[in-house]
Amino acid sequence: METLRVLVVDDETGMRLAVARVLGSFTVRLGDEADTAVTFDVQTAESGEQALEVMAASVPDILLLDVKMPGISGLEVLREMNERGIQTLTVIITAYATLETAIDATKRGAHDFLPKPFTPDELRVAIRRVVKHLVVQRQAKRLAEEKRQVRFQFISVLGHELKAPLAAIEGYLQILKDGSAGQDPATQAQVVERALVRAGGMRRLISELLDLTRIESGQKRREFADVDVRELARAALDTVAPAASARCITTTLDAPPELRMVADRGELEILLNNLVSNAVKYNRDGGRVEVKIDRLDGVVRLAVADTGIGLSPQEAGRLFQEFVRIKNERTRTIPGTGLGLSIVKKLAQLYGGDVTVQSEPNVGSTFSVTLRDSGAVPSAAAPSAVATKA
Repeated sequence: METLRVLVVDDETGMRLAVARVLGSFTVRLGDEADTAVTFDVQTAESGEQALEVMAASVPDILLLDVKMPGISGLEVLREMNERGIQTLTVIITAYATLETAIDATKRGAHDFLPKPFTPDELRVAIRRVVKHLVVQRQAKRLAEEKRQVRFQFISVLGHELKAPLAAIEGYLQILKDGSAGQDPATQAQVVERALVRAGGMRRLISELLDLTRIESGQKRREFADVDVRELARAALDTVAPAASARCITTTLDAPPELRMVADRGELEILLNNLVSNAVKYNRDGGRVEVKIDRLDGVVRLAVADTGIGLSPQEAGRLFQEFVRIKNERTRTIPGTGLGLSIVKKLAQLYGGDVTVQSEPNVGSTFSVTLRDSGAVPSAAAPSAVATKA
C-alpha cells in the first residue's frame, strides 16, 4: 500500500472539500505483479500564494490546480514552480479550458486537464491516469538508477581486473630497464615471459568482454548451420590436451557417433571451450575430465564433469555472474577473467536452455547445459532476446 500526497488549490471552498472527500475514500489498484494499491493524503490551499508556501515546505506528488483565482493565477503558480525547480505532476482544473490556456499551461509543465464542472467519476479517472503515469515515471527513474549503479560497478571491476596485470607488466619492464634482471639471458627471458603471460591474460579478458557485449547487445551476427556437437566437443578436448597431459589429467568423451543440431558453430565452440578449459584448470593433478553429450526430445544436453577442487553451495550460487571468480587458497594461483561462465549461461539462454552446476568441495564439479535444437536453420541471422542477469 502506498500513499500519495495530493494538494488541491482552488479558491472555491466547496470544490476543495468535494475533491478532498472523493480522494479521501478512493484507492487506485494497479494490475501489476505487485498488485500495487495507492491511497491519497489530501491537503488544500485556497490561493496560489498559499499553495507555494505549502510546496516550499514539502512538494506533493500530485497537484490539482485551478487557473482563475484571486491574487496570482494557476499559470503564475506554474511559472513560479519552474523558477524554484519544484517538480510535481500537475492537473489543471478550470472552467476556462481554452486552447490558448491549455498550450500555455502545457509549456509551463502541466500534465493533464480536468474541465469544470466534473463528476466524482471523472475526477477518479483523471487521478487514476496521473497515478499510472507517476508509477511508470518512478519505475523508469529507478531502473535508470539501477542501470547507472550496474555500469559503475562494471567499470570499477573492469578497471580493477585490468589494473593488476598492467601494473605487473610495468614492473617487469622496469626491471629490464634498470638492469635489475642482470645480464643473464635466461633471467631476462623469464621476466619477458612473465610479462607476456600477464599481457595474454589481459587479451583474454578483452576478448571475452567483447564476446559478452556482442551477445547482450544483439550486435553479434549469428550464422546458423547444421553442426556436429560431438566434433566440437572433441576439438575442445584436443585444445586442452597439452595442459591436461602436463598434469596427468585424463579426458574422455561419451557421445553418439554423430550428434547434430542447428546452431552457430562459433557460439558452441565458445561454450564448450569455456567448460572444458575450466574443468582442466580447476582439476587436481592426476584427475579426470568427462564430457557427456546426448539428446532427448529435441534438447541437446551437455555435461562436463571434473574431479577438481569443487565448490561450496554459496560459491556455486554466485558462479554465473559477470567477473565472479572464486578466490581462496586453492584458486589463488589459477588465472581467469571471471567472464567465461557468464558467457556460457547467456549462450545457453540463446538456445532456450540454461546451465547448472552440481559440486562438492574437494570432490569435483559437473556443469550441465541444455540447448534446444529448432531443427531448421532460422531465416534471420539476428539473435534472440536474452534475459540477462545483473
